[in-house]
Amino acid sequence: MTGRRRSRTTFLPALTRPVGRALLPTVALVACASLATGCGVVPGATGGSGGDPVTVMTWAPENTGATNKPGMPAMAQAYARWINAGGGINGRKLNVLTCNDGNDSITAAKCARRAAKENVVAVVGSYSQHSDSFFPPLEGAGIPYIGGYGVTTTEFTRALSYPVNGGQPALLAGLGRELAARCGPVTLVRPDTIAGDELPALLDAGLRAGGHEGAHDQRAADDATEYSGQADQALRQSSADPARKGCVVPALGERTGIFMDSFRRARESYPAVRTAAVFGSVDQSVVDAGGGKSGPYEGAYVTGWYPVASDPRWNGMRKVINEQAFGDNRIDPEDAGVQTTWVAYTVLRAVLEKIGDGEVSATTVRRTLDRGLTVDTGGLTPPLRWRTSDLLASSGFARLVNADVTQQVVRQGRLVPTTKGFTDTARTLEDADIG
Repeated sequence: MTGRRRSRTTFLPALTRPVGRALLPTVALVACASLATGCGVVPGATGGSGGDPVTVMTWAPENTGATNKPGMPAMAQAYARWINAGGGINGRKLNVLTCNDGNDSITAAKCARRAAKENVVAVVGSYSQHSDSFFPPLEGAGIPYIGGYGVTTTEFTRALSYPVNGGQPALLAGLGRELAARCGPVTLVRPDTIAGDELPALLDAGLRAGGHEGAHDQRAADDATEYSGQADQALRQSSADPARKGCVVPALGERTGIFMDSFRRARESYPAVRTAAVFGSVDQSVVDAGGGKSGPYEGAYVTGWYPVASDPRWNGMRKVINEQAFGDNRIDPEDAGVQTTWVAYTVLRAVLEKIGDGEVSATTVRRTLDRGLTVDTGGLTPPLRWRTSDLLASSGFARLVNADVTQQVVRQGRLVPTTKGFTDTARTLEDADIG
């Protein structure tokens, strides 16, 4: 959720059932990781027909000064090892290529061009802020983008994008609705980037849906090493009304933890102020790293895409991690990126099972998705489907099919649900003024 303004990426912070009505991220060489020898390949060849292996790609930033998501390609590799250990899908082995987009628009485009050169059938379960750079090469090659993290609005407008969650739009709209009845003045602390520019309108849509005034929009650098000034300003703004306890919403991706260190020191000088966040900025792994129940997130409201990490519906993913990636500290089952990659590969598997013995290509993968395949994710999302009638077009996000979120709170250092099931933010997103 970070990214510098040199990119023209648009955003869309730091949680399907089919929807019937129409609503509508240092320049570096492309880096790759391997499951064996070579450059990022689970041994095998590009997918085709019969028993030929199927090749896909997963990318995410690693070892950068801003947001990093190394667990996503690592989860993809573990998933492929698990699939291949069981004989593949319809007898086909799964090859996973990985790429480090470096949080850089040029490198992101290189990843996409490599995907096209390698004839991958899909890019799956990936994170990049630079959708304006990677989508053109993918579209030129007809390669679908399945289960992106949802960090940019472009992921919800391009025809070859098949999102599995509502991304940042749904999270912010849902969080705003949750905070409207619980908070006095609200301050949003977000990256001073093009991607961050769209966050205020989305949070405000949720706040206003609950009869609350809009949030104070506070910009901050996405690569700072401390945020004492920003924390002090946010606390002043959110404590301006002594009759109502205010809320501070840090949406700085990987830098949210750094902000909260500054916030914890500064808040002693102000009246009590609640914190709130969206999944990706704060998930259970962040709460744990921050000190659990003695940390700054205790009592914070968090909106997510999926059930809490302790929910038994994640047992299948945890089993795969234990069997195929035990000891790989890149993979945290409580990380939102890892969870999104699991859901995205669940979609890919359903597509390949539907194709059966037929030809597997980027074209047939798209065609299978477009023709109404319904994917059951085991309750991690409502059933997913990308037919035209399922798209929430009138919301301004033409490829959005799942606007559902979960509402959570940190109690005794653990994220627990505040409501049962999912909350649909589709109508709220219709009212968001995203320009």
